[in-house]
Amino acid sequence: MYDVVVVSYNNIRNIDYLLYGDLVLNRGNIVVVETDNGLQLATVKKESYKEKKENLVLPLRSILRLATEEDLKIDENNKINAEKALLDARKFSKELSLKMNFIEAYYSLDKSQLLFFFFADERVDFRELAKRLAQKYKTRIELRQIGVRDKAKKIGGLGPCGLFLCCNSFLTDLSSVSINMAKNQYLALNPTKINGVCGRLLCCLGYENELYSELKKDMPKIGTIMETEYGLGKVVAVDVFKKTYSVDLKEKGIIIFDKEKTNESNK
Repeated sequence: MYDVVVVSYNNIRNIDYLLYGDLVLNRGNIVVVETDNGLQLATVKKESYKEKKENLVLPLRSILRLATEEDLKIDENNKINAEKALLDARKFSKELSLKMNFIEAYYSLDKSQLLFFFFADERVDFRELAKRLAQKYKTRIELRQIGVRDKAKKIGGLGPCGLFLCCNSFLTDLSSVSINMAKNQYLALNPTKINGVCGRLLCCLGYENELYSELKKDMPKIGTIMETEYGLGKVVAVDVFKKTYSVDLKEKGIIIFDKEKTNESNK
């Protein structure tokens, strides 16, 4: 078990588990963390608690200190300068005829790195662009190409459910989603219904997929030809929550059967 706090970085929405040493931290505190991208500010989302080793990615980073007023002022100034750098990146990329859609730029707290996120349909040779930016801003430049799902995560928006995008509000990991999940939940394979604003399959398809798999274990599959008390028929619909299935019988039409009652009668 490790004593950790959960934080969210200001420039990204992913959470991280950190060691906090002798610091006394409360939810909402702003702290300074040393990361692979230099010093960054982070917000405490969950106060200290014990977490199992298997749930963590080791080694854990440590919180350096609580953020000071000066740190907060520097961070605000960095955000203003990063916006200016974003305009220059767009300008330079256009001059170099690079097809890059810049999404966001940010400085590390100590300005040791200037990081740009961009979207592009293909791989981009941005070496000349990085050189121009480094010459102007005199710091380490990193240009990071992201996919359409990451783009939606950063920009945000409303999903087909009418709520803010899961990836932009609370999801910390963009897990793999497959078309089989939609099939497993008896969803119509209509792209307008099962795709998100990013054009990829909805992340929420994975939320209940395991439950559907469990509930379907003792239910007949759609399309199955089965013997009933009224004769042979084809299963045309299944309701895993009500534990019922509909069978199309040639002479009697569609009849709904209760799986629980069927099991009792077969005992």
